[in-house]
Amino acid sequence: MARKKKTVDLDRDHGIAPGLVAKTKKRLVVVSGRSHPELAQDVAVALGTQLAPTEHRTFASGEIYTRFEVSIRGCDVFVVQSFGNPVNEWLMELLIMLDALKRASAKRITVVAPYFPYSRQDKKGRGREPISARLVADLLHTAGADRVMSVDLHAAQIQGFFDGPVDHLFAKPVLQDYFERTISEADRAALTVVSPDMGRVRVADTWSDSLGAPLAIIHKRRDPKVANQVTVHEIVGDVEGRVCLLVDDMIDTGGTIVKAAQALKENGAQKVIVAATHAIFSDPATKRLQDASIDEVVVTDSIPLPPERRFPGLTVLPIAPLLARAIHEVFEDGSVTSMFDGAA
Repeated sequence: MARKKKTVDLDRDHGIAPGLVAKTKKRLVVVSGRSHPELAQDVAVALGTQLAPTEHRTFASGEIYTRFEVSIRGCDVFVVQSFGNPVNEWLMELLIMLDALKRASAKRITVVAPYFPYSRQDKKGRGREPISARLVADLLHTAGADRVMSVDLHAAQIQGFFDGPVDHLFAKPVLQDYFERTISEADRAALTVVSPDMGRVRVADTWSDSLGAPLAIIHKRRDPKVANQVTVHEIVGDVEGRVCLLVDDMIDTGGTIVKAAQALKENGAQKVIVAATHAIFSDPATKRLQDASIDEVVVTDSIPLPPERRFPGLTVLPIAPLLARAIHEVFEDGSVTSMFDGAA
């Protein structure tokens, strides 16, 4: 009589709970809101995929409707939504998309918001003020976001407002590559990096190190009771006869940048070049930035910039390759930090 073969539970012998192994693999899916579809399309192309077909509607009452036309179940979804005008409508659309993704059983949802809305309201400057950046982070988390990816946050502490991973990307490699290719040797020898205010000194200092150029700082005072008005006081550092590279995270109405450029020219600067990540360009920014004190403005396309807000002397650089690389690192469980030499 043949002996009965002994069945061995190898999982149990190795201390692993008995179960089933799924044959499914991770699937990266990119979806887009209506705020900046061109950017989302560029990101998808850079990743070698297509945008998931999505139905968007705005009813006569102003209410927003979103439905994904294909199955999202078990997918690693990256939602690309930028925040140009109207900011509040695009924020509401993003929240509705997150809710739809959560209810469609997406495995992980990452919000890719190149410009984080309400990022300037990151602290209380006076009594009875909101901290709106924290509110936005709470809304995203409650709606279903597991992770947030953004570029050049106005303040680094915003990362701590979100209860989950935050990938803080920097546009500096994109901008720096452009300047290294276009600035002449003579201008490079006379280059000085300028911080438009005390809040951007740390960022300007990294530019100074990377370009091997001295650093100058503009001291300004802003009236907390009057929005978008700045008074330039003095310049710390030598700018006479220098090619000044003004670096900032965003340009809204352009008041700060123009006054800074005028102060630099009044103090003997030979040329003023402005580099910023987010071109919000609220009126009257387009007119202001064509001031004689500014020789060139270089921004990224993190925010949609219609033709009527563009002007001679403006250069717009693509941010999609940077976003695509970061998305790929997150999806493959790689290192986003390695993209920025450990700074992210």
